Amino acid sequence: MLKITLKKGYVGIPDKQRRVLQSFGLKKIGSTVLKKDDAAMNGMIRKVSHLIEVEKVDNK
Repeated sequence: MLKITLKKGYVGIPDKQRRVLQSFGLKKIGSTVLKKDDAAMNGMIRKVSHLIEVEKVDNK
């Protein structure tokens, strides 16, 4: 599992990146979600890596 936290806001970012953040479910700075670690998710993370912080979490 991946723990994804929004570190920077939506102001001034392109629409494609805005849609990626919305698909993660991140709305406010500091909001966090847990997502599966797969190829599609890694591609999305790469698109907005400058706006988020990602941690690998054990699934217990």
